[in-house]
Amino acid sequence: MNARFQIRIQRYGWDKACEHYETGWKNSLAPAQEKLLALCDVQTGERVLDLACGTGLVTVPLADAVGPAGQVVATDLSDRMVEHTRRLCQARALDQVMTMRADAEHLSEFEEGSFDLVTCALGLMYCPDPGAALREAFRVLKPGGRAVFAVWGTRKNCGWAEIFPIVDARVHSSVCPMFFHLGTSDILAAEMKRAGFQTIETHRLSCDLPYPDAKTAIDAAFIGGPVALAYSRFDEATRNEIRREYLNSISDYQQGSGFKIPGEFVVNYGAKPTRA
Repeated sequence: MNARFQIRIQRYGWDKACEHYETGWKNSLAPAQEKLLALCDVQTGERVLDLACGTGLVTVPLADAVGPAGQVVATDLSDRMVEHTRRLCQARALDQVMTMRADAEHLSEFEEGSFDLVTCALGLMYCPDPGAALREAFRVLKPGGRAVFAVWGTRKNCGWAEIFPIVDARVHSSVCPMFFHLGTSDILAAEMKRAGFQTIETHRLSCDLPYPDAKTAIDAAFIGGPVALAYSRFDEATRNEIRREYLNSISDYQQGSGFKIPGEFVVNYGAKPTRA
């Protein structure tokens, strides 16, 4: 798969999903985001780079933590995600937030050693070359700086995972062919170590993703998530078909009219050495 093509698919897909993202995923992703923020131990006045910021769910608490004396630079591939986060921070008078579109694998906009902290909450899985993104995160950190990355866990522990083969059976979505790779075993820790990080900590979280009804679960899967672009191009007959297949794939997790779908996250901390 051509990396530039895959990145373009990501960009347009998340533009499409932006409006619906929080409705389907805000509550489900909260445990991973809260763990990430706790591991950050953000200090007043620090400069933070928030990669794959999405709708600002991590950006805002980071900005609150660094305060007016600090800065959070929030980046994403998606123009609409960046614009959403910019408007959100403006509405909250968070002048310490700067937003911009950027590719996590190529952070040439930023000088070496220019951040105290780098975060990426559930965005690293989408990088065609996550190792390159980790190396760039390491490069832009100051000596002694920290990074915290959250990814989805092992495929078998994520009950919603059938969405990918269901969509790819109709069209190759080119979204994330290695989506669960980093969350398997100790692969994320190994990749971080290869990028130069030390003092690496791995935290694996198991939780249920709550959805009050079938429509919310379907909308999260197909219009608020990574396959939104592919789904938007299906005709209504195909959409009905894949919705039925997806509901069947999560039927074991139905509780009353709603669903509690098992999920797993891996949240890793790492530090840049104070000396080379």
